[in-house]
Amino acid sequence: MLDFAIDLAHRAGAILRAGQERERSVAFKRRADLVTDIDKASEALIVAAIGERYPGHAILAEEGGAAAGAGEYQWVIDPLDGTLNYVHGMPIYCVSIGLLCRGELSLGVVYDPTRDELFAAEAGRGAFCNGRRLRVSSAAELGHSMLTTGFPYDRFSRADNNLAEFGRLLMKARDIRRPGAAALDLAYVAAGRSDAHWELGLAPWDTAAGALLVREAGGALSDWRGEPWRPGGDRLVASNGHIHAEILREL
Repeated sequence: MLDFAIDLAHRAGAILRAGQERERSVAFKRRADLVTDIDKASEALIVAAIGERYPGHAILAEEGGAAAGAGEYQWVIDPLDGTLNYVHGMPIYCVSIGLLCRGELSLGVVYDPTRDELFAAEAGRGAFCNGRRLRVSSAAELGHSMLTTGFPYDRFSRADNNLAEFGRLLMKARDIRRPGAAALDLAYVAAGRSDAHWELGLAPWDTAAGALLVREAGGALSDWRGEPWRPGGDRLVASNGHIHAEILREL
């Protein structure tokens, strides 16, 4: 199934690359939450392929391509994570495909078509980028760390919008980046390119693949209170493990 997911991510990524070269239709779900015809084309490809190969599997996809399944497997898909970046021509976006087995993370694939980087993990078998094994960073102090974060789509109307936490951690860490594609943010923690990522307002398709990458690369996952993170949890801290407690204290 991992080989199938990798092939599917490459095929969906080709749709995203091709879509950058032509005019796209854009619809607004909310002020900062967009969807394009490319999102929908990528999702249609993925959902159709899963339905043909594994007709008994459940599917949960961001743009509504859901399917009920009678078995123990559920695919969780973001066909284009980073749609706002994509619409504005910023090359930070990806395809994210995760698989749960009995509600537990089983495999995850995150594909960045602009850099041709394929991040993949299978439970108990490690995390890899283009075949190279990944390990989280060794940064031991928050003050020597670079973090990433994101903000909820409805931040304009809610007080609990991560701005206060951002301000606190900005003054404690070496610096913070906000790339705009949560699946890639998590992949970068797994690769040791950043030391931690925290966010709230997350959906299952934002995290299903990336969280497994972090875990299999030796990182730590929790909610903001330090309780074990579960697939579908909307508040996540993913780190190299060494600075996890410091981040939780600030949050």
